[in-house]
Amino acid sequence: MAVAILKIIVNIVGFYLAARFFPEITYDHPSALLWAGLVLGVVNVLVRPILVLLTLPIKILTFGLFTLVINTLMVLLTASLIGGLHIPGFWHAFAVAIFISILNMFFFK
Repeated sequence: MAVAILKIIVNIVGFYLAARFFPEITYDHPSALLWAGLVLGVVNVLVRPILVLLTLPIKILTFGLFTLVINTLMVLLTASLIGGLHIPGFWHAFAVAIFISILNMFFFK
C-alpha cells in the first residue's frame, strides 16, 4: 500500500516538474496534478500491461525502447481523462514520461 502511494506521489511530482520545465504544459488547478497522478497510477495498472503484451515483438526489436512510447501513450491517455491538465502533443507527453521514469528510477531501484 505504501509503495502505491509513493508511486502516485512520484507521478504527481513528475507532472509538476514537467509543467515547470515546459511552459506549454499547463494545469488549471493544483488538484489537476493530484488527479493526474492518481489516474496515471490506475491507467498503468489496468491498461499498460495489455499494451506491453500486445507490443512485445516491437519491444524486442527495439531492445525495450518502445516502452517509452507506451509510457507516453499512458500520459496522453491520462491528460485526456483529466480536464484541467493540458499537454499539447506527443513530444510534451514524452517529456512528462521521461520525468516520471527518471523519478521512478531514483525512488524504486
